[in-house]
Amino acid sequence: MYNNKVFICGVDTSKLPLLKEKEKEELLKKIKQGDTLARDELINGNLRLVLSVIQRFTGRGENIDDLFQVGCIGLIKAIDNFDITQNVRFSTYAVPMIIGEIRRYLRDNNSIRVSRSIKDTAYKAMQIKEQLLKENQEEPTVEEIAKALDIPKSDVVIALESIVNPMSIYDPIYSDGGDTIYVLDQLGDKNDDTNWLDEIAFKEAIKDLSDREKLILSLRFMQGKTQMEVSSEIGISQAQVSRLEKGAIDKIKS
Repeated sequence: MYNNKVFICGVDTSKLPLLKEKEKEELLKKIKQGDTLARDELINGNLRLVLSVIQRFTGRGENIDDLFQVGCIGLIKAIDNFDITQNVRFSTYAVPMIIGEIRRYLRDNNSIRVSRSIKDTAYKAMQIKEQLLKENQEEPTVEEIAKALDIPKSDVVIALESIVNPMSIYDPIYSDGGDTIYVLDQLGDKNDDTNWLDEIAFKEAIKDLSDREKLILSLRFMQGKTQMEVSSEIGISQAQVSRLEKGAIDKIKS
């Protein structure tokens, strides 16, 4: 770093372009028609997104240039596999792809010793998982992966668990417009019979909330559902669930 500039992989990050959402949509349409120049422009226009993602993985002793290059691979995969017919923002689709690529890289460089046979099984399982996800447009189950590999389910579980890096519940997994979603937000507890407030106090506290806010808090804290489960049930995005949940809690606190 010099002259207030940061160079990663020889790229001056202060000069990286930033595309508007409409520009991304137009470039994606051109890419689907085979326009390679549009593909390059979209890659360059999303390098800032890669930079924002790799910040989550700093402090692990990994070379920042290596993480940036791996993140760019994830970005390219996201561009090549993005379905423009779906009502999803590109960044919403790309961030998990970039994170996944970086985590795969970190798994490959994990200092914990894992036997070659287990590691090979894990790699095959991950490939099958991505293949099934692409074919069916939904996350495959462990049983489906095991069936595709013709091995016991337990072998798949052991292999996948052996290459997973520990994660803090305070690790951010998604951010949209400043509303960050953490691992903690994805955790539900269906086995805890005690509530964070008893039923009477809870009803009193939420009486001034909107019906939607009441529903979200009920699903989250009374039924122990995750934000993803809540978003599917009431038909809004997970980011909206997060915003409404936090706003409702702030109202209760005040």
